[in-house]
Amino acid sequence: LSHMILFSLFLENEDVNLIVQNALKLYSQDRTGQVDYALESGGGSILSTRCSETYETKTALMSLFGLPLWYFSQSPRVVIQPDVYPGNCWAFKGSQGYLVIRLSLRIRPTSFCVEHIPKTLSPTGNIASAPRNFTVFGLDDEYQEEGTLLGHYTYEEDGESLQIFPVKEKNDKAFQIIEVRVLSNWGHPEYTCLYRFRVHGEPLSE
Repeated sequence: LSHMILFSLFLENEDVNLIVQNALKLYSQDRTGQVDYALESGGGSILSTRCSETYETKTALMSLFGLPLWYFSQSPRVVIQPDVYPGNCWAFKGSQGYLVIRLSLRIRPTSFCVEHIPKTLSPTGNIASAPRNFTVFGLDDEYQEEGTLLGHYTYEEDGESLQIFPVKEKNDKAFQIIEVRVLSNWGHPEYTCLYRFRVHGEPLSE
């Protein structure tokens, strides 16, 4: 204990703050210990949302001196960015939606992660807008309508906020384009929110 006290005396407040900030940043970006090949800052990008229509949730209000100016909705890009907090999601109309993602590299997919805010952080106390059933496909190009099925999954409403889904269908192919099809949500009648989707796998050797 005395050694810890002496060590802490040598740390300036700025150093402590920097350590904490870096630790929080690392935690927010990676809770799986695996490379996320969909991550935008790592080279991933959104290619298409097919026919999905972004929903204006009105959770984010721009105002000036307390007077409302306009509402804005998050773009689908937020799904491949690391910050997950209430309202910072891509909301699309209804319970079915599509998202086509270009990965940073061609990989053999091994698993996917869906992350939603926990009920404890939800302003409504529930996560009815969370995706429920969804499928994932590997595509040869972004215009391919029916790709290679990699799995059909269910995001559990009462499970952990970050849930991992291994590839179910036997597949040796490598892909750089992944399509997520949300088939249903947990009961919200107007929209579905997708907070973050990650893609893990094995990159092709040079």
